[in-house]
Amino acid sequence: MSAARRSTHRDAPLPDAETHSEGFRQTRQARRGALVEDYVELIADLIDDGNEARQVDIAARLAVSQPTVAKMLARLADEGLVSRRPYRGVFLTEAGNRIAQEIRARHQTVEAFLRWLGVSAETARIDAEGIEHHVSSETLQAFRRAMKR
Repeated sequence: MSAARRSTHRDAPLPDAETHSEGFRQTRQARRGALVEDYVELIADLIDDGNEARQVDIAARLAVSQPTVAKMLARLADEGLVSRRPYRGVFLTEAGNRIAQEIRARHQTVEAFLRWLGVSAETARIDAEGIEHHVSSETLQAFRRAMKR
């Protein structure tokens, strides 16, 4: 048998279809929410840094076009996560602030855990940006317990 056709050894049997599909469902759901979370987190960071969260700044930091940001800001406003003021920046609503706090807590835990494992600060920061959207509360708690030991 060729190397390309050989399968890797499994430690456990394949789970039933319902159990197996749950992981894929959660990943798709996290992927859909990740973009919203990235915007909310960035808006909170810009505001906390003492600046207004302006469309031009959001576009520059996310490396996307201003029309792309405008569409997402409209979506966030429709979802009640941001408010916009003419000739001013974007502001988080109470609901947006709650989400930003949750995202930051997840991000900080994931980044701290990666650093605890010996990952460089820059790599941990970058990797945490992706992991934070997919990690469960149970896993975050396990990260925290491990770091306390």
